[in-house]
Amino acid sequence: MTLFKICAVAALCLLGTSAAFAQGSTTIDKLSKSSTTFWSTDNVTLSKKSGRLCATVPAGTVNPWDAIIGSPNITLEQGKSYHLSATVFGEPGGPVRALVQRASAPYPAQVDFNMPVGTEGKAFSSVFTATESSPAQLVFQLGGQPSERHICFEKIAMAEATGDEVASINENPVRVNQLGYFIDGPKRATIVSSSQTPLAYTLLDRDGRKRGEGMTQPLGLDESAGLETHIADFSPFRLAGTGYKLEVEGQQSFPFSIGGIAYDALTNDALSWFYLARSGTEIRADIAGTAYARPAGHVGIAPNLGDTDVGCLEGPVAKTLYDDWSCTYRLDVSGGWYDAGDQGKYVVNGAIAVSQLLASFERAKTFSEGASSLLLSGVARVPERGNGVPDVLNEARWELEFLLKMMVPDGQPLAGMVHHKVHDTKWTGTPMLPHLDPETRALHRPSTAATLDMAAAAAQGARLYGAYDKKFADTLLDAAEKAWAAAQKNPVLLAPKSDGMQGGGDYDDDDISDETYWAAAELYITTGKDIYLKALNASPWWGKGVFAASGAFDWRSVAGYARIELALYAKKLADDDLAMVQGSVTSAAKDFLAHQKREPFGHIYRPGEGLYNWGSNQLVLQNMVVLSAAFDLTGDRAFLDGVRESMDYLLGRNAMNLSYITGYGAQYAHNQYSRWFAHSIDTSLPPPPPGSLAGGPNSTLVDDVGRADLQGCAPQRCYVDKLMSFGTNEIAINWNAPLVYVASFLADAK
Repeated sequence: MTLFKICAVAALCLLGTSAAFAQGSTTIDKLSKSSTTFWSTDNVTLSKKSGRLCATVPAGTVNPWDAIIGSPNITLEQGKSYHLSATVFGEPGGPVRALVQRASAPYPAQVDFNMPVGTEGKAFSSVFTATESSPAQLVFQLGGQPSERHICFEKIAMAEATGDEVASINENPVRVNQLGYFIDGPKRATIVSSSQTPLAYTLLDRDGRKRGEGMTQPLGLDESAGLETHIADFSPFRLAGTGYKLEVEGQQSFPFSIGGIAYDALTNDALSWFYLARSGTEIRADIAGTAYARPAGHVGIAPNLGDTDVGCLEGPVAKTLYDDWSCTYRLDVSGGWYDAGDQGKYVVNGAIAVSQLLASFERAKTFSEGASSLLLSGVARVPERGNGVPDVLNEARWELEFLLKMMVPDGQPLAGMVHHKVHDTKWTGTPMLPHLDPETRALHRPSTAATLDMAAAAAQGARLYGAYDKKFADTLLDAAEKAWAAAQKNPVLLAPKSDGMQGGGDYDDDDISDETYWAAAELYITTGKDIYLKALNASPWWGKGVFAASGAFDWRSVAGYARIELALYAKKLADDDLAMVQGSVTSAAKDFLAHQKREPFGHIYRPGEGLYNWGSNQLVLQNMVVLSAAFDLTGDRAFLDGVRESMDYLLGRNAMNLSYITGYGAQYAHNQYSRWFAHSIDTSLPPPPPGSLAGGPNSTLVDDVGRADLQGCAPQRCYVDKLMSFGTNEIAINWNAPLVYVASFLADAK
């Protein structure tokens, strides 16, 4: 059993409470009245020398953790950033490993730093974001040296980081995938430097030992980032491990792993995120955690008017938007997912999101050789887990059932068409939990786009649920074919470009040829009927290029998505037609790879005129979906490596030096825009959960925060991790859905 002893010297006490954090530049002496003491393993002798905390470690320790000192009872708050600093004196012999970890077994670390040691003292300073609010402890690991070691610490301080300190993270020039790299995949980092000549880099392991070295390749100015860049390529290095860092000119990257990358965990977190977006049901503490539990939203319990009995939009706004359209019926449109940071539910966005969850399952079923977690029940955090149905299908069903409810009833004008959206008639404030929303809800006029999108998603679901619930599968197919027929009778019922009102987004679309192509594709794959093949052949998208590096597809432009579905699953197509469809995917993927080689940050995204679009991070993901399809079709590992490297960008190898996925990486986004994950402005509410994808850089400054903070920003740096920056930092169902797809692909593909 490991023995511990407590240091009884009062002057060594520090870091005991969150009040101590607030002192910022606190030193040991200033904290001497705290109730906290340092403890140590039994083989360490502690003392005080000239105001410094000193430790003597005997010779012959093998591992860093064979000799430890630590301070317990540290209070951290999930999502907040903290500044840890100290000056470390000691004889040469390797760095000190510093961890902030949970104060109870199994002691998972929130952060893991290597602190330099020098005979004259070396200053250490770093900012990290707390990944959980559990009681924590600060630990210094001092072992692993053959000779006796004497280490002293001066001015140990931990405080909540200031805005300037958090911003300084962006100045670290060494940008890596903070989650890690595959052993057999590309391993590249981007170095921000104006040097015109190559720079030496060193790969350090978690103990600070040199494991590799090389020279960077200067690439010059990346105009999208406004930064001079180099590439450090350490792909040949294949030793698995955690806590690696890349050092260039004395600057070290955030830590990362090689091998054992947690893409299964990311898949399940990104999928579990959708449960928290559910409308019309209680979010249970035993499933989501106490912080995320909330009453059911929009079920008609005061002050909430609810979605169980909703009429159509009326009054002057309706007349302006929809001419003479009106309806006399009322619908139960409860359920489904809230679209983003508000309480609106939009069919066009919901359809592409639920379809990509279904596509994640179909891909896993077809190409993962049965190894994917998406084929399992009881892995994700959903209430239906363990019912024998894969969790992803349980979650997708929640949205599909809502889409069915949005259909115009039989006997009514426009029967079979699908209402475009349902949302409040006035905007609510932020924060606002869904069950407290007091505004009136209204159905908006059906649209051809919404009708075709629902038909596509329902047809796709019909071929996937049969093995689990044939009745539901049949219901989906009946609805899909009914919606298709209704859309053919109403081919140009378009959503207006502006509602001229408050309470919800527009989601307008004046070209529904791509929606027709997608619906025909899914219906043909599922049924094999000639009517849908003829519609495909007649489409202006048949045989036409559909992919662009500015974004292969999104909710408004779905032809690229339809093409991938045909390439992967339309086995009933004639051989020549199937070869054409599949060839267009692999050809586009090759173009994307060529484009990727020119990108200093390794991602696949180059929008028109260089301006980043709203939701740019999901467009990066959709381009990765194209590469993943090419890999599934061909087995060419160049496509797999392209997906792996493009993921670097989302996980920290970017102009912001920030992981855009909450909970993944050393420094990640944690203030995404949401009315209920609004911890940064209301501490009674939780922060965004792990697996939340931030929207990403957006050159169009649409919110007050962006206009105040981002004027003149280079496109890739038009991002700020603040809650009210909805233009750059929103969460959305159609952004997390491709994250599920790509994360599961990376977990499965070998």
